[in-house]
Amino acid sequence: MSSPASTPPPAPVPAASEAGVAGALRRLGAALLSRDFRILWFGAFVSTVGTWMQKVAQNWLVLSLTGSAWYLGLDSFLGELPILLFTLVGGVIADRHNRRLLLISSQFVQLSAAALLAALIWFDQVRIWHVLMLSCLTGFAQAFGGPAYQSLIPSLVPKKDLPNAIALNSIQFNLSRVIGPVIAGAALGSVGLAACFGLNALSFLAVVAALLLLRVPHIPPASSRPMLAEMQHGLQHVRANPALVSLIVVATAQTFLGLPMQTFLPVLAQQVFGQGVDTYTRMMSYSGAGAVVGALGVAWLGRFDGMGVVLLRLQAVFSVLMIGIAWSRALPLTYVLLFLAGVSTIITTSLVTSLVQLVAPDEMRGRVMSIYMVAFRGGMPLGSLLSGALVTQLGLPMALTLNGVLLCLAAAWFLTRRHGVVRI
Repeated sequence: MSSPASTPPPAPVPAASEAGVAGALRRLGAALLSRDFRILWFGAFVSTVGTWMQKVAQNWLVLSLTGSAWYLGLDSFLGELPILLFTLVGGVIADRHNRRLLLISSQFVQLSAAALLAALIWFDQVRIWHVLMLSCLTGFAQAFGGPAYQSLIPSLVPKKDLPNAIALNSIQFNLSRVIGPVIAGAALGSVGLAACFGLNALSFLAVVAALLLLRVPHIPPASSRPMLAEMQHGLQHVRANPALVSLIVVATAQTFLGLPMQTFLPVLAQQVFGQGVDTYTRMMSYSGAGAVVGALGVAWLGRFDGMGVVLLRLQAVFSVLMIGIAWSRALPLTYVLLFLAGVSTIITTSLVTSLVQLVAPDEMRGRVMSIYMVAFRGGMPLGSLLSGALVTQLGLPMALTLNGVLLCLAAAWFLTRRHGVVRI
């Protein structure tokens, strides 16, 4: 046994460990070191919590008012239809006008829609056509705000931190997807549906405040060509770039066949498991928790070689998980599958978005991102509408299985190509 005097001094492991942890945290949150991105990130996080509260409450409201899976799909379709119709115009406007002012206007329109729906519920005057109409109005605002937001992010961070910024944006979105349903479940059980919509209306003020605090300057466009010519120029640029075409097709397949599963979680909870809103919100939370873990992984990795191959393989994994969810009859297993599906789908979508942002030139980013958004956001309402009809005719398990098989085949097809996504 050594005496105290002869005991060697301890190795500086804690200091090295602390340095390693600090370095890991800096790598994980590299984009948050940029002031403007940090401010917008926190504002968006507060607002997205409110958005997910409303999404949970609205799906339950539609199912309560109609008892129909088809109406769930119709509500999703009408909410996203304006994105299909007007996002290309929104992309041109985002390239020609002040993106901050466009976003602020979009937030106020969405705030008004949420507040009106809260009032209709509070006074017991809500009807299904009210919900559908206000979903369409919200989608109209997002058609102009979405391209502005997507094209604003690259101007807030250094280019090397862009994949990290997109991953962190996914983290706030999906962390909200965990927190929002939990708060919504508590609100639904205590103060009712109106509170979810009212709190969402207030949450938009956080984004407005963040946008007003940004220091990013508005750079007027060099071109003054007519809007139609600008739209055609954007479409020609995408068509001439095989990588962008492939990425947009992959995004469309993911949203058309995969993401509608989220729309029908109330049906899974109510009609398959015979449970209520608590089980539905728990399903949303498990899916959101998986998405947060997946987004953390993307933030850690940053940009790496073979991103295209990874996203296609994970798309195939997600399709298998979706089929498993369709046929699971044990709630604990379903929660696990939803968690894993959340991990795989958010990595896939984050990688697709990162690659599109990196490929698009700054002067055309609004138009390129608007085309991408038409595919990414537009696929979900069309898929939800078709899937809603399939659920009505075939039942939820068969509808999800069909979607999963088609999505897996699409991923396998791109994996066997020697060009396109696999080469990125």
